[in-house]
Amino acid sequence: MQLETQTSSPDFWDVREKAMTVMEEISTIRDDLNKVSLLKRQLSEVETIAELLEVEDDIELENDLNSKITCLTHEIDNFENLKLLSGQDDHRDAYISIHPGAGGVDSQDWAEMLLRMYLRWAESNSFKTDIIEIMAGEEAGIKSATVFVSGSNAFGLLKGEKGVHRLVRLSPFDANRRRHTSFASIDITPVMDEDIDIKIDKKDLRIETYRSSGAGGQHVNVTDSAVRITHIPTGIVVQCQNERSQMQNRDTAMKVLISKLYELEEERKARDLEAERGLKKEIAWGSQIRSYVLHPYQMVKDHRTQEEVGNINDVLNGNIDVFINAYLKAAAVSK
Repeated sequence: MQLETQTSSPDFWDVREKAMTVMEEISTIRDDLNKVSLLKRQLSEVETIAELLEVEDDIELENDLNSKITCLTHEIDNFENLKLLSGQDDHRDAYISIHPGAGGVDSQDWAEMLLRMYLRWAESNSFKTDIIEIMAGEEAGIKSATVFVSGSNAFGLLKGEKGVHRLVRLSPFDANRRRHTSFASIDITPVMDEDIDIKIDKKDLRIETYRSSGAGGQHVNVTDSAVRITHIPTGIVVQCQNERSQMQNRDTAMKVLISKLYELEEERKARDLEAERGLKKEIAWGSQIRSYVLHPYQMVKDHRTQEEVGNINDVLNGNIDVFINAYLKAAAVSK
């Protein structure tokens, strides 16, 4: 491998940043080759079973074949989609911010259902999660939540979840069991390195402390250690309550703010570029991207890709890969 030849050069580590980039590229290529080898072995197993079924009927063997084909197809789709993650920040960890829309307790309950959905998705995909802040609703649900998701390509996989999610159901909080429509917004931002060049004027910040509530660390409801930071020029509000001290909460909140300001600037650049090219694309921020219908029928539909799933309980339990994969493919085609 030509890249590996470079590593044997005596001056390879003289420019550390360049050397690290090469090492990361080598690691990525090795991972891809290992994955391809694994997929080839699985395909060989499928072919062997198919050959056996040509000479004898065996229900158990046929079921095993169908199961392996389904699994292999899923793994190939996921591998192909990972190759679509070419954005400059796709490899980064991510912050998920959840806020209920208008609709009172129904929307707050919906926001909590979405929080559970993303936590389940992260767990099933071996991502680590940390709830940075969560504010419980008075009756049920949550008023806000921010989750740190750590793992390879977390932001790249989750970025398509940004937007407004709509739920239609018979409200469990309505004594007359009427149908309600609830909304919640999801914001996805990449976790940026500490050396990212984002200038923040202290005069533009309003910093408040408050007593933590809901899920959190051992200091919840004990001290006013939670921190809320408002960036006055943009109106961005970030909070943190899960750290042990007010200073740690402030530091974490600042990291979230920096990431949000970075993403805001990247969105501005993208809009400017689209304007220069004469492109007119729907801006995902604030738009309704997906509907989850529990009544009068059951269906989840993504309005950008037209992807539909009938098993809504499966989706709410974290099985959202079908929507993530469809979005990545559609985004690649539209570039």
